[in-house]
Amino acid sequence: MPRSVRVLGPAVLTAVALLATFAALSFGGGAAEQLIQDPGPLARYGVPVSKLFVNLGAAGMIGALVLAVWALSPKKREFDLALDVAAASAAVMTVASAATGLFTFILVTAVPFDLSDAFGQKLGQFVTTIELGQSWLITTLVAAAVTVLCFAVRNHTALVFVTVLAVASLVPMAQQGHAAGAAGHAAAVTGLGLHLVFAAVWLGGLVTIVLLQRELGAKRLPVVLARYSTVALICFIVVAVSGYASAALRIGTLDQLATPYGALVVVKVAALIALGLFGAAQRRWLIGRMSRGAGLESRSPSSGAPRPAKTYFWWLVVAELAFMGLASGVAAALARTATPVSEEAGELARTPAEILTGEPLPPWPETFRYFTEWNPDLIWLLACGFGIFFYLAGARRLRKRGDKWPVYRTVLWVSGLLLLAYVTNGGVNVYEQYLFSAHMLAHMVLTMAVPVLLVPGAPVTLAARAIRPRKDGSRGGREWIMLAVHSKFAGIIANPIVAAVLFAGSLWVFYYSPLFRWTMFDHIGHEWMIVHFLITGYLFVQSLIGIDPVPYRLPYPFRLLLLLGTMAFHAFFGLAIMTGTGLLLADWYGAMGWGTDALADQQLGGGIAWSIGEIPTVALAITVAFQWSRSDEKESKRRDRHADRTGDAELEEYNARLAAIAARDSER
Repeated sequence: MPRSVRVLGPAVLTAVALLATFAALSFGGGAAEQLIQDPGPLARYGVPVSKLFVNLGAAGMIGALVLAVWALSPKKREFDLALDVAAASAAVMTVASAATGLFTFILVTAVPFDLSDAFGQKLGQFVTTIELGQSWLITTLVAAAVTVLCFAVRNHTALVFVTVLAVASLVPMAQQGHAAGAAGHAAAVTGLGLHLVFAAVWLGGLVTIVLLQRELGAKRLPVVLARYSTVALICFIVVAVSGYASAALRIGTLDQLATPYGALVVVKVAALIALGLFGAAQRRWLIGRMSRGAGLESRSPSSGAPRPAKTYFWWLVVAELAFMGLASGVAAALARTATPVSEEAGELARTPAEILTGEPLPPWPETFRYFTEWNPDLIWLLACGFGIFFYLAGARRLRKRGDKWPVYRTVLWVSGLLLLAYVTNGGVNVYEQYLFSAHMLAHMVLTMAVPVLLVPGAPVTLAARAIRPRKDGSRGGREWIMLAVHSKFAGIIANPIVAAVLFAGSLWVFYYSPLFRWTMFDHIGHEWMIVHFLITGYLFVQSLIGIDPVPYRLPYPFRLLLLLGTMAFHAFFGLAIMTGTGLLLADWYGAMGWGTDALADQQLGGGIAWSIGEIPTVALAITVAFQWSRSDEKESKRRDRHADRTGDAELEEYNARLAAIAARDSER
């Protein structure tokens, strides 16, 4: 079985995926003949089938890269073979993306395929000037670039950037998965993006292990499987949550599960549950037995019968790939199946605010609404959840082995992530796209309040102490964190002066440049804004009161001066907005028509920037002063202990030197 699984596994995956695609298209009507300007069966079936191979190629590409970066050792041949798998998968994705773009053009325009110049000109215009065509052109070009890079790059660190580029190839697909003007567009893009990425890692990682099983061997296989299993569990959670969110947006109510689209979603959910059970069996039984030596040989030396653990494992892998193929095929067909809830743009265009945001208006922003209204952002909801879980797991591991970890650090870290979850999912997130004051409140909390809670949690120190180091040349969480912290780039941006400039200077650059517009009109820009505010705030607070290791720290008196100078600059920014008479984003906040005075609200936002910043400033100043006092106390105790050990030798030597000088002076 282990010898044939390299062929049987991918073959079963592809065959089941194709059969599921055609069956789901037939059941859901995704490839039914159109009543007006039917493009023909080539396009109607070509789009979902080619998109299926885009998804499979992306899975092999991203899964193999993640496995190489996370689980495999560059010192072994397994690393290079994984990159070969990634390159081959990226090539499949390149060809499939180009084919999808071609079939999409035929489907949209109903222009029959031929080799004439006129067809080529129309196709060229589609992929260069139409957003849908541009997205497939970008996907094709990025996949082609990753194909080349997988052959050219073998540096372990550089492969991280190749992996990021590979993940970025899925962004255009996520953005075209829901009408930009329809309600829930941002949530749909987020849900689909998370679903695509983590499903790719999950499926592609397993396929890569199957293809590498001969090279890994009996001893190495359980180690790699255990590392993959941890990643697969995270992927399962994210895929389940994002899949539910995406389905809820498109189905609406439970009674819509009786529709063809709803029935296909039920089939996909059943496949996901089966995959979860397979993963649980692997983690709780088979991998453990294989790592302990049970079933490492294909046959028992006494009877010649196959050992159960290994045999069951490979049968389980083939079955898992079959269910992954089923889920992949149904997903490809779902993209062409009519949804119960309409995704047509412009459906909610009743007021200027709804036209701009594409969302139904929330209730009027009374103060209590900021605590009762919610607009979930899955990225930050999951990030905060995983951040709390892994931090608590690390602290628990330290306590189990007898090491101490201060409780206050855990409390501050959890509080910071809960505050971050509220700002990115609660009432502030509901109103920030309508009111500049709510946006500025989110900015201040993200860049000042959240880092003040997170930095004392010392996550890097906890990771260095709690995560087990790797000894086979591969890089796990500890190795990547330490590499990032001690890199030259981290040394530059963690410098106190650079951190202060980024913290204060980015205010002016952000609000008085096209970046502000990008973050309001583009969901990706909005997510970038949150990351930027968090990082700049975290670096600045880390330079003042951080516990984690950094290349250089200012003396305490200079830290206070840096804090006061930076916050004075920050207050000046708030005053500039308070006294300004022109709108920063007139065609957004000034065009809402929501019954609010946009200029007055902007000036209120300036007041928030000026006033709220004072609270974290005082907290930082008190913390710096407290650390300064403790540092002096520790230094005094150190000197006292040194004096006790040496019998005050330094003081005696100093007094003797003074006596010698006095004696010499008296002789003159």
